[in-house]
Amino acid sequence: MALPGIAPYRVPQHEELPENRVRWRPDPQRSVLLIHDMERHFVNAFTPDREPLNEVVPNIQMLRAQADASGVPVVYCAQPGGQTPEQRGLQLEWWGPGVSDPAQEAIIDELAPRSRDVLLTKWRYSAFQRTELREMLREWGRDQLIITGIYAHIGCLMTAAEAFQQEVRAFLAADAVADFSLEEHRMALSYAAKRCAVVESTSSLVTALAADRPVPA
Repeated sequence: MALPGIAPYRVPQHEELPENRVRWRPDPQRSVLLIHDMERHFVNAFTPDREPLNEVVPNIQMLRAQADASGVPVVYCAQPGGQTPEQRGLQLEWWGPGVSDPAQEAIIDELAPRSRDVLLTKWRYSAFQRTELREMLREWGRDQLIITGIYAHIGCLMTAAEAFQQEVRAFLAADAVADFSLEEHRMALSYAAKRCAVVESTSSLVTALAADRPVPA
């Protein structure tokens, strides 16, 4: 039930991405950047200093920097440690007790939240479940969500699917998410592009956000 060790694999490149069913474009006035489950507990399952994370982490940093420049809010979601069986629910049967070491609850240093960012406590695969994410989007008047983090075919994909059902346009950053394997990474991208989200590369998303960058006062 523990997390598997993850062998290195090459992140899908722009020319390898699936065809999107719709032609949504991220708008900095409507978008929120989500950094999903980048706690040490999950990141440590990957091989250090190898793909996919040695590409994914810098790409998330790039998107966060552009979000800052374009006035896009940055939201993190992370699971708490020491969950009771009731809090853990069915995940206990699938994945065990979750984070047990308090040191592993923290988001990796390279992506540590800043004081201006929002950090949500996440209880289930989707970042919408049992959190304030949907209410925050409404309060901010935003209806687009750019999704980064891990794991692509679990929490990231479930968040994208639920965004669709909540009338939120999701963008899955293909090279700013990581997974158990290349096969599962590609599966997540394919499903998202066909059924619930737009799949784009980090460079395309950054370019789109920068193109509509607000003019400084």
